[in-house]
Amino acid sequence: MNSPAIPVQNINDFFEIYANALVQHNTKGMAYLHHVPCTMLSDDATTIFGDASKLEGFFNQGMSFYRQFGITHVRSDVWNFRMLTDRICEVKVMWQYMDAFKQPIYSCDYYYTMKLDKNNNWKIILSVSVNEKERMEEWKSKSGI
Repeated sequence: MNSPAIPVQNINDFFEIYANALVQHNTKGMAYLHHVPCTMLSDDATTIFGDASKLEGFFNQGMSFYRQFGITHVRSDVWNFRMLTDRICEVKVMWQYMDAFKQPIYSCDYYYTMKLDKNNNWKIILSVSVNEKERMEEWKSKSGI
């Protein structure tokens, strides 16, 4: 039997790094945190990225939204974490998006399936958006946007 892999960083640290990359508009860094190929899944769409540059381009589109609506702070809150195998885990994260005064804009939930790479670094292989579109639309309608 194989011995369990020991991750280089823990899950909370991983998502803190991810949040920092998001705030810094570091789309290359965000893409690096994903296993390629990876899948982005929501009720409306399923997108498979087989190329890191296309994934980075996808994140660049999101950055324009954050800039447009004044999102300057992001916090990840890991709600639960479950090892599925020695190298694969499932994580539920609540993302909180805030303005320059750290006032909440909206929050949303994601599930991630993550896998340790050959260097025992976590990489996102599947990202499931549970309610981001709904929460964003709700915030925009309340704000009159």
